[in-house]
Amino acid sequence: MTISRLSLKALAITVAVAAIAGAALLLARPQPVDSAVLGADWECTQTAFVLTTCAPRATPAVETSRKDLIRPTRG
Repeated sequence: MTISRLSLKALAITVAVAAIAGAALLLARPQPVDSAVLGADWECTQTAFVLTTCAPRATPAVETSRKDLIRPTRG
């Protein structure tokens, strides 16, 4: 009987630890934050309500057509 009780206790502890870890992961997801001080050119995220990081917002690359790149030849 002691082996059975020990196994159930270990299973219960494992399930509780997994639930706490899952809740911590949900709270630790980066959330977008508005930063009026930095302006619209910056993108900030806050992780676990504690750590805030900001980076310049990526600007999309301008696409050019191949015709613009080809130089006209004489003759």
